[in-house]
Amino acid sequence: MLAKTPAKIAGQKPRPSEARPDWRIALVGMGNELNGDDAAGIEVVKKLVPVAASGRDRLLVLNAGLAPENFTGVLRRFAPDLVILIDAALMGEKPGTIRILPWEETQGLSASTHTMPPYMLARFLVEELDTSVALLGIEPADTSLWAPLSPAVQAAVAEAADGLAALLALAGAPPDEAPAE
Repeated sequence: MLAKTPAKIAGQKPRPSEARPDWRIALVGMGNELNGDDAAGIEVVKKLVPVAASGRDRLLVLNAGLAPENFTGVLRRFAPDLVILIDAALMGEKPGTIRILPWEETQGLSASTHTMPPYMLARFLVEELDTSVALLGIEPADTSLWAPLSPAVQAAVAEAADGLAALLALAGAPPDEAPAE
């Protein structure tokens, strides 16, 4: 289950300015689509593209693939209040487990082969963009080359997309429709 407000996901107490429904939220899917469950973050953001396509200026959904650091300029121009990095993460949990983690606790958790680990990207975003960052991690079952998404991760992707759509509704950006199937 995902936290109920952007401030809770960011691991902060809501301040008056954060309680308004005008948060600028960036969802950044990360991973390798060729490596089975490593594509979890990418699959989540793919399901949320219809929400972003509705023209809201407070929501940015990015498929950052293997090189999320290549999107820091886009994020800087967007100036988000909250960035949620979505990735497969080796957390020692049952496959398909979803966790929202403060970025400071994510060192060494990625299952991906990114050119920059999520921990370093998060630190950069916090320091350079003065934004809040959290990682939505999904425990993978199989990240081998050419593997399909496992059933557990497929279910987690759907749950994460639904939860993020609900979060966006609470943040004042209600989706026009449910996340894509």
